[in-house]
Amino acid sequence: MFNSNRLLLAACTSFFSLILSAAVLRAAPPNIVFIMADDLGYTDLACYGSRYYETPSIDRLAEQGIRFLNHHHCQNCTPTRAAILGGQHPARTGIYTVGGIDRFDWSNRPLRPVENITKLPLDRDTIALQLKKAGYATAMFGKWHVGDTGKYHPSQRGFDQAIVSAGKHFDFETDPKVDYTKGQYLADFLTDRAIEFIQRNHEAPFFLYLPHFGVHGPHEAKVDLIAHFEKKVVQTNPDGEGHDNPTYAAMIASVDESVGRILKTLDALKLTDNTVVIFASDNGGVGGFVREGIKKSGGVTDNAPLRSGKGSLYEGGTRVPLIVRWPKNIQAGTSCNVPTIHVDLYASLLEIGQAPEPTQVLDGQSLVPLMQQKVGFEREAIFQHFPGYLGAGVDTWRTTPVSTICAAEWKLMEFLEDGKLELYNLDQDIGESKNLAQTHQEKAKELHDRLIAWRMQIGAAMPMKNEGTPSKKEP
Repeated sequence: MFNSNRLLLAACTSFFSLILSAAVLRAAPPNIVFIMADDLGYTDLACYGSRYYETPSIDRLAEQGIRFLNHHHCQNCTPTRAAILGGQHPARTGIYTVGGIDRFDWSNRPLRPVENITKLPLDRDTIALQLKKAGYATAMFGKWHVGDTGKYHPSQRGFDQAIVSAGKHFDFETDPKVDYTKGQYLADFLTDRAIEFIQRNHEAPFFLYLPHFGVHGPHEAKVDLIAHFEKKVVQTNPDGEGHDNPTYAAMIASVDESVGRILKTLDALKLTDNTVVIFASDNGGVGGFVREGIKKSGGVTDNAPLRSGKGSLYEGGTRVPLIVRWPKNIQAGTSCNVPTIHVDLYASLLEIGQAPEPTQVLDGQSLVPLMQQKVGFEREAIFQHFPGYLGAGVDTWRTTPVSTICAAEWKLMEFLEDGKLELYNLDQDIGESKNLAQTHQEKAKELHDRLIAWRMQIGAAMPMKNEGTPSKKEP
């Protein structure tokens, strides 16, 4: 009888300990820091393969966390930011690219692009708003690009503090206007504001979104960093593209310095163990265009072995680095090759922050099981849909209208002008050099059928025959 009572007591004690642990976890969710570079290519980090660019702080982050090796964003910045902040594919928001459809002359192309929205609709609850509802202090410093004024400004979309700045790296403007030392570099200014926010809010959970304007053009950097990379010996690819531009390297170094200062601040405040740090880029790097035959001179970087670059839905335009550090929850130095995509980040932050679901439907899956390398994450495929044109010069195109599906190692692209299918095995051909659509017709048909079904399910708008009709301007 005594032993039975003791076993019962032990069981109860264990049960209530589990409840208490869960309650403590729910009462104290981790801080979240999300740092995003602009136009940083997949191989532009040392920890993703570069032998010229120097990224010791980001490399340290990767050593202490997990690298996602098959993560995808949109082909350029605005749709990626909308997908991350709103948790929905561009096909739901209508945000497919930057600016209106008349940004490039498509008048001689067979299709008329779908009208493009440039502001995240006000009826979409941002991830910042949901985390704020969960008790987080929230802040955003940097490039917003989904509606910068009025009710669309981040200060009206769930951020307690927000300073928007992009377009110039020196002598930049801010909204709201903030005084700064003349000659200061934008990446340093944004990092100063981020550190001040962390210091003020270190006793409560906080969400810091730091979307840098670096390394987007104009390509400007600090003189001392440029001088450092001018002395570094490089080997350029035969076609003139590669990792060899000292100014661009210096811009990457400034973003890396920012990451290092944030990590140092977390260490100093003893917040490291209770802070999730995420680093990513918004789209592929500006390079690979000479190899594609769409430009005569090289870009500022190269995404090799990936094909093409920013503005394309080949891997060089959409595959980006994603690194997550979460001490005691993510094993250090791990990697993941499961296909993941922008909308997964909203779902992941909801789970990490124990935040309520938004009013809009969500398209992503939480990546927490993948971060923790747990069983149970099931992913059939990831999808992209771009019903427009992105130019590269006079009658040359980084992309024409196209939809894609990636399922395990397979990727299918349907080019909407003529219905051409391209099928690649990315495990064997990451450079997308061998179109297998004819030799693997069953696989191509299977993926094409799934792609069509997804477009119908999500209500994706399709480009229409070009009959010379004028564009409707966004209201």
